[in-house]
Amino acid sequence: MNGMMMRSLNELSNSRRGKFDSLLTLGVTALRRMLEQGLPQTCALCAARSHEGQLCAPCMNALPELGPSCPVCALPSPTASTCGACLKHAPRYSTTLAAGAYAYPLDRLVQALKYEHRLSLAHPLGHKLAAIVDRSPARASLPEAVIALPLAPSRQRERGFNQSIEIARVVARRLALPLDSGLVRTGNGAAQASLPWAQRRRNVRGAFACTQSFAGRHVAIVDDVMTTGATLESAATALLQAGAARVDAWVVARTLPPKN
Repeated sequence: MNGMMMRSLNELSNSRRGKFDSLLTLGVTALRRMLEQGLPQTCALCAARSHEGQLCAPCMNALPELGPSCPVCALPSPTASTCGACLKHAPRYSTTLAAGAYAYPLDRLVQALKYEHRLSLAHPLGHKLAAIVDRSPARASLPEAVIALPLAPSRQRERGFNQSIEIARVVARRLALPLDSGLVRTGNGAAQASLPWAQRRRNVRGAFACTQSFAGRHVAIVDDVMTTGATLESAATALLQAGAARVDAWVVARTLPPKN
Protein backbone atom coordinates (compact mmCIF):
# COMPACT_ATOMS: atom_id res chain seq x y z
CA MET A 1 0.00 0.00 0.00
CA ASN A 2 1.57 3.30 -1.05
CA GLY A 3 1.80 6.48 0.97
CA MET A 4 -1.14 8.15 -0.76
CA MET A 5 -3.41 5.21 0.03
CA MET A 6 -2.19 5.21 3.63
CA ARG A 7 -3.01 8.87 4.00
CA SER A 8 -6.47 8.36 2.52
CA LEU A 9 -7.23 5.81 5.22
CA ASN A 10 -6.72 8.47 7.84
CA GLU A 11 -8.76 11.20 6.21
CA LEU A 12 -11.88 12.04 8.12
CA SER A 13 -13.96 10.66 5.23
CA ASN A 14 -13.63 9.50 1.66
CA SER A 15 -17.11 10.58 0.65
CA ARG A 16 -18.54 14.06 0.12
CA ARG A 17 -21.29 13.51 2.70
CA GLY A 18 -18.79 11.99 5.11
CA LYS A 19 -16.50 14.99 4.76
CA PHE A 20 -19.41 17.33 5.45
CA ASP A 21 -20.41 15.35 8.55
CA SER A 22 -16.82 15.32 9.77
CA LEU A 23 -16.39 19.06 9.23
CA LEU A 24 -19.62 19.64 11.12
CA THR A 25 -18.35 17.50 14.00
CA LEU A 26 -15.06 19.39 14.03
CA GLY A 27 -16.95 22.69 14.02
CA VAL A 28 -19.05 21.66 17.01
CA THR A 29 -15.92 20.49 18.81
CA ALA A 30 -14.16 23.80 18.11
CA LEU A 31 -17.19 25.73 19.39
CA ARG A 32 -17.24 23.63 22.55
CA ARG A 33 -13.54 24.35 23.10
CA MET A 34 -14.12 28.10 22.68
CA LEU A 35 -16.95 28.04 25.20
CA GLU A 36 -14.86 26.08 27.69
CA GLN A 37 -12.07 28.63 27.40
CA GLY A 38 -14.38 31.62 27.66
CA LEU A 39 -16.58 30.58 30.58
CA PRO A 40 -15.51 30.58 34.24
CA GLN A 41 -13.71 27.31 34.92
CA THR A 42 -14.58 24.81 37.60
CA CYS A 43 -12.50 21.79 38.51
CA ALA A 44 -13.58 18.66 36.65
CA LEU A 45 -13.17 16.63 39.85
CA CYS A 46 -14.22 18.75 42.84
CA ALA A 47 -16.17 21.54 41.08
CA ALA A 48 -14.17 24.25 42.86
CA ARG A 49 -13.07 27.30 40.90
CA SER A 50 -9.98 26.36 38.93
CA HIS A 51 -9.34 29.68 37.19
CA GLU A 52 -7.71 28.87 33.83
CA GLY A 53 -7.36 25.10 34.07
CA GLN A 54 -9.74 22.16 34.04
CA LEU A 55 -8.33 20.89 37.34
CA CYS A 56 -7.70 22.95 40.44
CA ALA A 57 -4.17 22.84 41.82
CA PRO A 58 -5.01 20.56 44.80
CA CYS A 59 -6.71 17.98 42.54
CA MET A 60 -3.91 18.19 39.98
CA ASN A 61 -1.32 17.59 42.69
CA ALA A 62 -3.39 14.78 44.21
CA LEU A 63 -3.63 12.67 41.05
CA PRO A 64 -2.13 9.34 42.14
CA GLU A 65 0.98 8.05 40.40
CA LEU A 66 2.11 4.49 39.86
CA GLY A 67 4.23 2.86 42.52
CA PRO A 68 7.34 0.80 41.72
CA SER A 69 6.82 -0.72 38.30
CA CYS A 70 8.51 -2.64 35.53
CA PRO A 71 10.41 -0.15 33.35
CA VAL A 72 9.37 -2.02 30.22
CA CYS A 73 5.60 -2.56 30.64
CA ALA A 74 4.81 -0.33 33.67
CA LEU A 75 3.05 -3.12 35.57
CA PRO A 76 3.73 -3.27 39.32
CA SER A 77 7.18 -4.54 40.24
CA PRO A 78 8.18 -4.31 43.93
CA THR A 79 11.81 -3.56 43.13
CA ALA A 80 11.08 -1.49 40.01
CA SER A 81 12.99 -4.10 37.99
CA THR A 82 12.02 -5.72 34.71
CA CYS A 83 9.18 -8.19 35.33
CA GLY A 84 9.33 -11.88 34.47
CA ALA A 85 6.91 -11.54 31.56
CA CYS A 86 9.07 -8.89 29.87
CA LEU A 87 12.24 -10.90 30.51
CA LYS A 88 10.60 -13.91 28.88
CA HIS A 89 9.06 -12.05 25.97
CA ALA A 90 10.34 -8.49 25.54
CA PRO A 91 7.86 -6.24 23.72
CA ARG A 92 8.92 -4.20 20.72
CA TYR A 93 8.82 -0.94 22.68
CA SER A 94 11.81 -0.40 24.97
CA THR A 95 10.21 1.33 27.95
CA THR A 96 6.81 2.47 29.19
CA LEU A 97 6.12 5.58 31.24
CA ALA A 98 2.62 6.06 32.66
CA ALA A 99 1.23 9.06 34.53
CA GLY A 100 -0.89 6.82 36.75
CA ALA A 101 -3.16 3.82 37.04
CA TYR A 102 -6.39 3.58 35.08
CA ALA A 103 -8.52 4.04 38.18
CA TYR A 104 -10.46 6.88 39.77
CA PRO A 105 -10.02 9.74 39.24
CA LEU A 106 -7.68 9.35 36.25
CA ASP A 107 -10.07 7.01 34.45
CA ARG A 108 -12.89 9.53 34.82
CA LEU A 109 -10.79 12.28 33.26
CA VAL A 110 -9.74 10.09 30.32
CA GLN A 111 -13.35 9.01 29.70
CA ALA A 112 -14.58 12.60 29.82
CA LEU A 113 -11.96 13.62 27.27
CA LYS A 114 -12.79 10.76 24.90
CA TYR A 115 -16.52 10.32 25.19
CA GLU A 116 -17.76 13.73 26.38
CA HIS A 117 -15.54 15.72 23.98
CA ARG A 118 -14.00 17.70 26.84
CA LEU A 119 -10.87 18.45 24.87
CA SER A 120 -9.56 20.92 27.44
CA LEU A 121 -8.87 17.94 29.72
CA ALA A 122 -6.01 17.02 27.40
CA HIS A 123 -4.05 19.87 29.01
CA PRO A 124 -3.88 18.57 32.60
CA LEU A 125 -3.49 14.98 31.38
CA GLY A 126 -0.68 15.96 29.01
CA HIS A 127 1.02 18.06 31.67
CA LYS A 128 0.83 15.19 34.15
CA LEU A 129 2.39 12.77 31.66
CA ALA A 130 5.10 15.27 30.71
CA ALA A 131 5.91 15.81 34.38
CA ILE A 132 6.38 12.04 34.85
CA VAL A 133 8.74 11.93 31.85
CA ASP A 134 10.59 15.00 33.12
CA ARG A 135 11.27 13.37 36.51
CA SER A 136 12.21 9.95 35.14
CA PRO A 137 15.60 8.61 34.04
CA ALA A 138 14.30 9.05 30.48
CA ARG A 139 14.91 12.79 30.86
CA ALA A 140 18.60 12.15 30.22
CA SER A 141 17.89 10.60 26.81
CA LEU A 142 14.68 12.04 25.46
CA PRO A 143 13.46 10.80 22.07
CA GLU A 144 13.87 12.89 18.96
CA ALA A 145 10.11 13.19 18.53
CA VAL A 146 6.76 12.10 19.92
CA ILE A 147 4.09 10.45 17.80
CA ALA A 148 0.41 10.23 18.72
CA LEU A 149 -1.14 6.80 18.32
CA PRO A 150 -3.54 7.15 15.37
CA LEU A 151 -7.18 6.11 15.59
CA ALA A 152 -8.90 3.84 13.11
CA PRO A 153 -10.37 6.00 10.31
CA SER A 154 -13.97 5.17 11.21
CA ARG A 155 -13.39 6.04 14.87
CA GLN A 156 -11.65 9.30 13.95
CA ARG A 157 -14.60 10.14 11.72
CA GLU A 158 -17.14 9.28 14.40
CA ARG A 159 -15.37 11.07 17.26
CA GLY A 160 -14.17 14.08 15.27
CA PHE A 161 -10.80 14.17 17.02
CA ASN A 162 -8.04 11.92 18.29
CA GLN A 163 -7.55 12.18 22.05
CA SER A 164 -3.97 10.91 21.74
CA ILE A 165 -3.09 13.80 19.41
CA GLU A 166 -4.60 16.28 21.85
CA ILE A 167 -2.51 14.84 24.69
CA ALA A 168 0.63 14.50 22.56
CA ARG A 169 0.49 18.18 21.58
CA VAL A 170 0.68 19.16 25.24
CA VAL A 171 3.47 16.68 25.99
CA ALA A 172 5.52 17.78 23.00
CA ARG A 173 5.16 21.44 23.90
CA ARG A 174 6.01 20.88 27.57
CA LEU A 175 9.14 18.85 26.74
CA ALA A 176 10.15 20.99 23.72
CA LEU A 177 9.98 18.02 21.36
CA PRO A 178 8.57 17.92 17.83
CA LEU A 179 5.22 16.19 17.31
CA ASP A 180 5.83 13.96 14.33
CA SER A 181 3.49 12.13 11.96
CA GLY A 182 4.04 9.27 9.56
CA LEU A 183 2.39 6.49 11.59
CA VAL A 184 -1.03 5.52 10.25
CA ARG A 185 -3.77 3.03 11.07
CA THR A 186 -4.38 0.73 8.11
CA GLY A 187 -7.87 -0.54 8.88
CA ASN A 188 -11.07 -0.33 10.88
CA GLY A 189 -10.83 -3.24 13.31
CA ALA A 190 -13.07 -3.63 16.32
CA ALA A 191 -12.46 -1.28 19.24
CA GLN A 192 -9.96 -2.85 21.61
CA ALA A 193 -12.11 -2.01 24.63
CA SER A 194 -14.90 -4.18 23.23
CA LEU A 195 -12.75 -7.32 23.01
CA PRO A 196 -11.58 -9.87 25.58
CA TRP A 197 -7.93 -9.49 26.48
CA ALA A 198 -6.98 -12.70 24.65
CA GLN A 199 -8.29 -11.34 21.32
CA ARG A 200 -6.74 -7.88 21.48
CA ARG A 201 -3.31 -8.83 20.15
CA ARG A 202 -4.82 -10.59 17.14
CA ASN A 203 -7.15 -7.64 16.48
CA VAL A 204 -4.29 -5.14 16.05
CA ARG A 205 -1.71 -7.37 14.39
CA GLY A 206 -0.49 -5.47 11.31
CA ALA A 207 -2.85 -2.58 12.09
CA PHE A 208 -0.23 0.14 11.59
CA ALA A 209 2.14 1.25 8.86
CA CYS A 210 4.52 4.14 8.27
CA THR A 211 4.37 6.62 5.41
CA GLN A 212 7.97 7.80 5.90
CA SER A 213 11.32 6.48 7.00
CA PHE A 214 12.28 6.61 10.66
CA ALA A 215 15.80 5.36 10.00
CA GLY A 216 17.97 5.54 13.11
CA ARG A 217 15.47 7.63 15.07
CA HIS A 218 14.37 7.34 18.70
CA VAL A 219 10.66 8.11 19.06
CA ALA A 220 7.99 7.87 21.75
CA ILE A 221 4.38 6.89 21.07
CA VAL A 222 1.83 8.83 23.12
CA ASP A 223 -1.52 7.22 23.98
CA ASP A 224 -4.23 7.68 26.57
CA VAL A 225 -4.58 4.17 28.04
CA MET A 226 -2.42 1.04 27.94
CA THR A 227 -4.22 -2.19 28.79
CA THR A 228 -2.57 -5.28 27.31
CA GLY A 229 0.05 -3.31 25.38
CA ALA A 230 -0.97 -5.05 22.15
CA THR A 231 -1.86 -1.84 20.29
CA LEU A 232 1.36 -0.10 21.27
CA GLU A 233 3.39 -3.17 20.36
CA SER A 234 1.81 -3.28 16.90
CA ALA A 235 2.55 0.43 16.41
CA ALA A 236 6.12 -0.01 17.66
CA THR A 237 6.61 -2.89 15.24
CA ALA A 238 5.62 -0.67 12.31
CA LEU A 239 8.03 2.05 13.43
CA LEU A 240 10.90 -0.41 13.86
CA GLN A 241 10.19 -1.85 10.42
CA ALA A 242 10.45 1.71 9.09
CA GLY A 243 13.95 1.92 10.57
CA ALA A 244 13.41 3.39 14.04
CA ALA A 245 16.30 2.61 16.37
CA ARG A 246 14.17 2.71 19.51
CA VAL A 247 10.49 3.15 20.39
CA ASP A 248 9.18 4.09 23.84
CA ALA A 249 5.58 4.16 25.07
CA TRP A 250 4.22 7.13 27.02
CA VAL A 251 0.67 6.75 28.32
CA VAL A 252 -1.59 8.72 30.62
CA ALA A 253 -3.02 5.67 32.37
CA ARG A 254 -1.95 2.04 32.78
CA THR A 255 -4.60 -0.59 33.38
CA LEU A 256 -3.50 -2.81 36.25
CA PRO A 257 -4.42 -6.48 36.68
CA PRO A 258 -7.13 -7.21 39.26
CA LYS A 259 -5.92 -7.90 42.77
CA ASN A 260 -6.24 -11.46 43.96
